[in-house]
Amino acid sequence: VQLVESGGGSVQPGGSLRLSCAASGPTSSTQCMGWFRQAPGKERERVANINSDGSTRYGDSVKGRFTISKDNAKNNVYLHMNSLKPEDTAVYSCAATWKRCSDRYVREFSWYNFFGQGTQVTVS
Repeated sequence: VQLVESGGGSVQPGGSLRLSCAASGPTSSTQCMGWFRQAPGKERERVANINSDGSTRYGDSVKGRFTISKDNAKNNVYLHMNSLKPEDTAVYSCAATWKRCSDRYVREFSWYNFFGQGTQVTVS
């Protein structure tokens, strides 16, 4: 499974962006997909997850502002980001696994099997 992110860029505080993660290959095997982010000098942080049944989970720092969704026909996963803050500045990456999302593991980047290269989001 190959993952390619797009949609990053620069935006002013309070603005919005939509990130896309395009999956190709044997995507029918993927059950759980997630978005992570990493800012310079900080640890990688889980942003959101979506399971094959459409159920979602969010990190506390983005709840109420970000929404994860997917388009099964296009094999795409999206991250809709609203009310962006300077502290949202980071490289955002998507990840996927053939395992179902588990609250015990979804925050661990290494738990996933497939990773994208990332896209930069700058809020200033």
